[in-house]
Amino acid sequence: MNEPYSPATSRPISSTSPSTMKMFMGFLAVFIVAQTIGTVLFCLYLHMKMDKMEEVLSLNEDYIFLRKVQKCQMAEGQKSTLLDCEKILKGFQDLQCKLMKMNPKLNLWLFGIAGHEHHEHPHLMHKNEMSVAEEKRQPIAAHLAGQKSYKTVSVLEWRTTMYGPMNNNSISYQEGKLKVKEAGLYYIYSQVSFCTKAATSAPFTLYIYLYLPMEEDRLLLKGLDTHRTSTACDLQSIREGGVFKLREGDMVFVNVTDSTRVNYNHGSTYFGIFKL
Repeated sequence: MNEPYSPATSRPISSTSPSTMKMFMGFLAVFIVAQTIGTVLFCLYLHMKMDKMEEVLSLNEDYIFLRKVQKCQMAEGQKSTLLDCEKILKGFQDLQCKLMKMNPKLNLWLFGIAGHEHHEHPHLMHKNEMSVAEEKRQPIAAHLAGQKSYKTVSVLEWRTTMYGPMNNNSISYQEGKLKVKEAGLYYIYSQVSFCTKAATSAPFTLYIYLYLPMEEDRLLLKGLDTHRTSTACDLQSIREGGVFKLREGDMVFVNVTDSTRVNYNHGSTYFGIFKL
């Protein structure tokens, strides 16, 4: 029995879904953008490194040139070296002339490139170095103003002021005492203003002591005032000062007979020391 012929049913062709295609294209675009950004950043980094290398090489060349100049300037170096010192020194002098023409006020001594003058005038170079060192050295000094106290104290208290010097590296302050950290000759001074009362007959006395922790304090200076007044309070001042040889770690302080009568107005009561 013959069956009727029917052609085979063809399978549908599989096709990628649109959503998958969009995701693939999105990833591809992101990859291309990231690759481009990375390439640009790498090129910038490489350019910066090349500039840095050029700067280092330039500094290295300058250093080598200065070393050659230094070696040629030495008398023994000219005999032992194979360098063409005459040519090197001439080039160095030409460079100095160009710098001076560009800036006539330029001080070559400050840059350490004065050439032969370093060897022709060593005493001038030493004098210049000493003057610079002296300018940088701060004076060893301290000037303090009175710190008001409402009770009787055995040692007057002090405070720093805006314009008064206080070299903490060489002089320190501890509970009313000034301590020196370098031995030498010092000028010590103090002024105390006080209120004189009519009922007081005993003199008001100012003392400057050298503090000795293991023995009795040593009196350095003493001043007194026997002025009497008929008013309730008449301001008087006592000022003492002198030169003393102090050791490293010595401490000095100020004391008065009655600290409650001390006047602490601006500029009235102060204590100071400076090294000669």
